[in-house]
Amino acid sequence: MQTKHKVLAACTVGNGISSTVMVYTVFGLFLIPISTEFDWPRSVVSSVLLILAVMGAIAYPFIGRAIDRYGPRKVLIPGLIAYGVSVALISTTTANVVHFYAIFAMLGVAAAIPSSAMLTKVIAGWFEKGRGFALGFAGGGGNGVGAAISPIFTAALIAQFGWRGAFVGIACIILALGLPTFLLLLRDPPQHSHGENAVGEGMTLQETLKTPTFWILLAATATGAGCMTAVFAHVVPILVDRGIAMNNAVSVLATFSIVTAIWQIGIGMLLDRLPRPWIAAPFYLLAVLGMFLLSQSDMQLTLFTAGVLMGLGLGTEYGVLPFLLSRYFGVKHYGAISGVAYGVLALIQGLAPVLMDLDYDLNGSYQMALIVISIAMIIGAGLLTRLRPLGLLSSA
Repeated sequence: MQTKHKVLAACTVGNGISSTVMVYTVFGLFLIPISTEFDWPRSVVSSVLLILAVMGAIAYPFIGRAIDRYGPRKVLIPGLIAYGVSVALISTTTANVVHFYAIFAMLGVAAAIPSSAMLTKVIAGWFEKGRGFALGFAGGGGNGVGAAISPIFTAALIAQFGWRGAFVGIACIILALGLPTFLLLLRDPPQHSHGENAVGEGMTLQETLKTPTFWILLAATATGAGCMTAVFAHVVPILVDRGIAMNNAVSVLATFSIVTAIWQIGIGMLLDRLPRPWIAAPFYLLAVLGMFLLSQSDMQLTLFTAGVLMGLGLGTEYGVLPFLLSRYFGVKHYGAISGVAYGVLALIQGLAPVLMDLDYDLNGSYQMALIVISIAMIIGAGLLTRLRPLGLLSSA
C-alpha cells in the first residue's frame, strides 16, 4: 500500500472517531436523559455545544499553525489521547452546571486537535490529483459512516449502562481505534519532510483574509454546514417529541448519515471533474425541502426521504469547504487558513443547537428554528453562485 493510501485510511478512521461523530452526532440521544436527571431545561444542556464551539474556534487557528510548522503527527497523536480522556470525564458530571460546562470546555480544546478540520490539512498535503475524491472519501467514509453507526451503538450503550457509562464506552472506542491507527499509518505530508522551513504553494492567512472570495465561501459553506449539523443533532428529539418511536427516529438519523457519507464522496468526485462552486447550490435547496418534510410528516417513507435530501445537503457542505479552501488558497498555510474557517464553522455548530433548544423551551417546538435555518440555506445557495472560478488567487 502506498504511503498516501495509508494516510488516507488513517484520516478516514480519524474522521470516524472525531467529535463531529462521537459528540455532536449523538448528542441528541443524551439531551433528554441529562435534562431529565438534573431537571435542567434543554437549552441549558445543549449550551455545552456552544462551549465546545467557542473553545474549538479559539483553538483551531493555533492548532492549524502548529500543524503547518511541525507536521501532523507531533500534534495529532497527543491530541487524540487528550480528546479520548476528555470524553470519558463527561461521565463524572454532577448536578453543578459549572462543572458540566468546565468538562466540555476542556473537551472543546482537546477535540479540536484531532478534528476533521485538521485532518483535511493532511489530505490536501498528500493529494494533488484526485484531491476532491480523497477529501470526500476521508470525510464521507469517516464522518458519514461513523455518524450512521454511532447513534446505534450509543443508543445501545445508554440502554445498557446509562448515559454516563455510554460516554466511557465512547472514549474507549476513540482510543482503541484511533491511537494504533495514527501511530501505524499517519505520516506527515511531503512538504514537512525537510523540516519547518519547507516551502510550498499557497497564500498566507493574512493575504487570504483580504480576499472577498474567502468571506463569500465562509458565509456560504460554514453557515450551511453549521446549521445542518445542528439539525442533524436534533433529528431524534424533533421526531420523538412528535410521537415517532425512538427506533424509527434513529433509523431516519442513520439514513441522513449514510447519504451524507456517500454524497460527500460523490461531490468530491464531481468537483474533481467539474470544479465549479455553483454546482453545490442545488443541493442546499434539496436540504431545505428535506427539513420541510421532516417537520411536517409522520409517514416513515417520507421521513426517510427527508433524511436522504438533508444528507445530500450536508454531504455537499462538508465536501465543498476543504476542497475550495485548498484550491483557492493553496496548501502551504492551509492549516492556519482552515483553522479560521473551521473556527467559524464550530461557532455556528455550537450556537445553532442552543438557539434551536431555546426555541423549543419558549415555543414547545423547533418549527421557527427550522424556518430560520432554511432561509440561511437559501441565502448560502445564492452566495455559492457568486464565487470566482477556481484557481489559486495569489501566490505567497
